[in-house]
Amino acid sequence: MATDATLRFSFIPVNGVTLHCAEAGPGDGPLLVLLHGFPEFWFAWRDYFGPLAAQGFHVVAPDQRGYNLSSKPLGIEAYRLDVAAADVFALADVFGRRAFHVVGHDWGASVAWRMTGQEPDRLLSAAVLQAPHPAVWRRAMREDRDQRQKSRYVQILRLPWLSEMALKLGDYATLAKAFRSSTRPQAFTPEILEIYRGAWRQPGAITSMLNWYRALFLFDPPMPAAGALKPRILVLWGDRDDFGLPQLADESVALCADARLQHWPQATHWIIHDEPKAVQDALLDFMRAQPSRDVR
Repeated sequence: MATDATLRFSFIPVNGVTLHCAEAGPGDGPLLVLLHGFPEFWFAWRDYFGPLAAQGFHVVAPDQRGYNLSSKPLGIEAYRLDVAAADVFALADVFGRRAFHVVGHDWGASVAWRMTGQEPDRLLSAAVLQAPHPAVWRRAMREDRDQRQKSRYVQILRLPWLSEMALKLGDYATLAKAFRSSTRPQAFTPEILEIYRGAWRQPGAITSMLNWYRALFLFDPPMPAAGALKPRILVLWGDRDDFGLPQLADESVALCADARLQHWPQATHWIIHDEPKAVQDALLDFMRAQPSRDVR
């Protein structure tokens, strides 16, 4: 496990829940919030704390609501993307930052997309990895046969009760197998998978994690007009993703006023684990290009 930084852990009340957070780097540095996806938790960013903190960033990676040690509110509506986005803005408030950087992978990227439309002026930058804009995703699941095929798992995960039972079978064997497509198997050794199982075993975690999928279908996310999303946005997409078509990244970029898109032909859905050094370099290059702004 490569962290190269002293991690600090805390429980922070925000937006009606308490988020368990891992931090590294100087507390007075520019705030950089890292958002994990399914079925991970703050530990997804284990290779990122050291390199990003070494560049002066105050790196904060919460367990998103429902995951690991964070609060697990009851009910599907508690896991809407707008609620999860509000968690992150409230977290930045706790750290005294009006404007900050956000990086998200998978569901974390979906939250970051929602943030770009919710309070765009607060984002110094947004980097989204392996998740299209939620409106693009929903439309593709309805209208694109190939994406419907790739998204079959979404319908399965939405099933009440059966999904929970299936994921717990064989000591969470299905969740562990989800990582197998990664091109870097050393990122998911038996020892590391046992750390993930510790998070999945937390009381209520599996249902809460699945409720993110269930909440997506409570309403249709609004489709922004072309160029309507104002923050500077970086989209990194591994084209060997088992769950999403590469063209969804292009369709999402078309919604942005100022976006940079990089397709990585050999990376999978687990791009943050497949190519950690290259992803770190891409993130740093993008964030360093930001115009000077008051981050207080």
